[in-house]
Amino acid sequence: MNPRDPAAEGALSRLTIDLGAVRRNYRRLLRRLGGVSCAGVVKADGYGLGADRVAPALWAEGCRVFFVATLEEAVRLRPAVPDATVCCLNGLLPGTEAVFAEHRIVPVLNALDQVARWRRFGDTAGRKPPAILHVDTGMNRLGLGEDEWQRVLEAPDVLDGVDWLYLISHLASADEPDAPSNARQLARFRQVRQRLPQGMKASFANSSGIFLGPDYHFDMARPGIALYGGRPNLRDPNPLECPVRIEGRILQIRTVTAGTAVGYGGSWTSPRASRIATVAAGYADGYLRSLSGVGTVALGGRSCPVVGRVSMDLITVDVTDVPSAEAFAGAFVEVLGPSVTPDDAADAAGTIGYELLTSLGRRYVRHYVETPAGDRLA
Repeated sequence: MNPRDPAAEGALSRLTIDLGAVRRNYRRLLRRLGGVSCAGVVKADGYGLGADRVAPALWAEGCRVFFVATLEEAVRLRPAVPDATVCCLNGLLPGTEAVFAEHRIVPVLNALDQVARWRRFGDTAGRKPPAILHVDTGMNRLGLGEDEWQRVLEAPDVLDGVDWLYLISHLASADEPDAPSNARQLARFRQVRQRLPQGMKASFANSSGIFLGPDYHFDMARPGIALYGGRPNLRDPNPLECPVRIEGRILQIRTVTAGTAVGYGGSWTSPRASRIATVAAGYADGYLRSLSGVGTVALGGRSCPVVGRVSMDLITVDVTDVPSAEAFAGAFVEVLGPSVTPDDAADAAGTIGYELLTSLGRRYVRHYVETPAGDRLA
């Protein structure tokens, strides 16, 4: 970010989002898919990055199908991608049929009662409304369970009257490539698909599922976290690019003597004379309290430990080994970004990158850039 950007001149913290990196990640996934189409999952406000900005960037790359979790998210997204197929994963609640139709939202139908209500709505409207059929293959969360699937086999006409765009299921352990459940779910998905009308398209792979290989790709993949730089698994190097940089401003630097307690509860005591920077970022900004004493930030090309407890608005960082010309009141430190990725911070906090991205607070001054191919967020 240009340090003289007027929008951020007085900001205590700022969030730079590189839409060019999101687009490059989408291209990387397309290459991995080898000709299979690729949707974009932009639920939770584009995993915290802003669905209204991420979705048009993906549309420019050729993405034509988008998934969100809730009907509210779908309605908000529609103006950003007016010609796209927007799909709602959480299903069709009673009484929402007209809203789905008005905004041209495709429901993912997770139970036979939803199928029946959507079919009746279509009968009243005089047409076959589009939908996606979700069958559970081992996640045991959403989707037709074994009992409902048996009803379909006994009376296949329960699926009549709907324009089925895709059959989908969701992998439970795709980020663990060697998990036996992946192969079991794949076999189950194939078995279900074989019992449905020929020609019905299928979508099975999430972000990590794309990296399980072509057997999992079918007709369309549905990546989410991979678009935003999340690693596919712990086994292989991450081929994706981090599109976010979160920076907090140093508000004050103090020198403490050895044996000085810092922060709430005095949970950290300086082992030496130290310079401690107080930085404007805290759990109200999505910097998790569980990063207390284990997180790091980047400053001047160096990794600096977070010491003491993360509080609502502030963190304290040991900058003893950073020259004063770089660690001074008013300077920005990278809290999350290419140097300290969400996955890195999540590992330290004992959670996952998803939680960090979707917990981003509202106080950041947001700045969108679009770096060209070959460049990186700097």
